[in-house]
Amino acid sequence: MSSKVFFTDMHVKTGDSLLSKFDRLITRAGIDQIDFTDKFVAVKIHFGEVGNLAFLRQQYAKVLCDHIKKQGGKPFLTDCNTLYVGYRNNALNHLDAAYINGYNPLATGVHTIIADGLRGTDERAIPVEDAEYCPAPKIGAAIAEADIIVSLSHFKGHVVAGFGGALKNIGMGCGSKAGKMEMHSSGTPRISAGKCVGCGMCVKNCNNKGVNIVDGKAVIDEQHCVGCGYCIAYCPKGAIMTKWDEAKPVMNKKVAEYTKAVLQGKPNFHASLVVDVSPECDCEGHNDVPVIPNVGMFASFDPVAMDQACVDACNAQPIVPGSAADHHHDHECHCHEHEGHDVFRMVHPDTDWAAGLDHAVKLGLGIREYELIKI
Repeated sequence: MSSKVFFTDMHVKTGDSLLSKFDRLITRAGIDQIDFTDKFVAVKIHFGEVGNLAFLRQQYAKVLCDHIKKQGGKPFLTDCNTLYVGYRNNALNHLDAAYINGYNPLATGVHTIIADGLRGTDERAIPVEDAEYCPAPKIGAAIAEADIIVSLSHFKGHVVAGFGGALKNIGMGCGSKAGKMEMHSSGTPRISAGKCVGCGMCVKNCNNKGVNIVDGKAVIDEQHCVGCGYCIAYCPKGAIMTKWDEAKPVMNKKVAEYTKAVLQGKPNFHASLVVDVSPECDCEGHNDVPVIPNVGMFASFDPVAMDQACVDACNAQPIVPGSAADHHHDHECHCHEHEGHDVFRMVHPDTDWAAGLDHAVKLGLGIREYELIKI
């Protein structure tokens, strides 16, 4: 058994364009098999942090959304707020970042919605019966309430996951702040006393008596804190943060369980662009030179097979001289399943991207075996 993954490269002839090729790709991959008529379609994408230039250009999202609208659907571009203190930490700033980076209604033809609301607390708990770590993932409400899920991913490196593809885009990206806390941490948050002003917003918004004000500073009560992350969402000074202490293979498995929560019971389709493959995530406010040359565009109904096809394609490419992968060439890491180099473990040698794919297979999200159909 294998899943079909459709692929086209980045070459164009006179009179053609990459955007036309992308539209042909998703059409050939079968997106029109989905009944979009009068359905709310969450198009999950990463808008990019302000200052980062590796994120996907908005024109690809417009092609995808225009195609869905022609089929009678009601698409909207969406993402959830970040857990870390940054430009996309709340819905207002997040929208500013999206608009600055071109993801505004005038450019895309659709609305941009931050799925987990103003502070990142607008969520729906969705049970996953066969989950080992997250029995009820906390998903951004607008995504949870959508009828159809379509993901458009920028394939790139990631310091924790190894790489960020469809599973990372959906699983981590669709989690509310509390959901991201659950995936990233194995316990309770921590507080920076230097940033804390003792305003009490964390205490006011804690339902478990997990935080107190002591001598003018917030202090986590380890016996009562349940690690929900709400104090992080409500702290106006960014003084409360996750410990980022979850083991990397376990985090990837949690991402797979969150992906299952988002996709289960809903029609879904996925596209991934392997271009500007930066060594780190688009969440960073910067981007380094790509670690490999541009590869192409992929599309499939199977997000697991598509991620596998993308990483295989990356590992078949030469390393860009002077890139982060080239700097780590002397410490090259070989994956037991693939001959040759593993570009993502060359850059982040302590990551284990395969753990997430294997867990996704176990959850029934897809399979790693694929038939690559070139168009």
